[in-house]
Amino acid sequence: MGEENSFNLILPENAAILAELFRAFSDPSRLRIISTLVDQELNVSAIAELVGLSESATSHHLRGLRQMNLVRARKEGRQVYYCLKDEHVKTLYQIGLDHVLHG
Repeated sequence: MGEENSFNLILPENAAILAELFRAFSDPSRLRIISTLVDQELNVSAIAELVGLSESATSHHLRGLRQMNLVRARKEGRQVYYCLKDEHVKTLYQIGLDHVLHG
């Protein structure tokens, strides 16, 4: 990624990457999945049960979140456990939720 200019105008390539990041947060099901992972690691079936989606739909969303570098997976035997990739993801989610709840 290149340097931004002195006017704080984001470079086109960085704007595209940032837009993709915010697109990941634009789906209610993905946001609910992220909310389940804020403070814990869970497997697909636990996430699906909490969010109220099928395991197939949950896996589909998790695959997209993993590709967008927002969650990471850890395999233990036949189970795959998911958690948020890092504190940045948690912070983005919490700031957005705080804005919604408190304006």
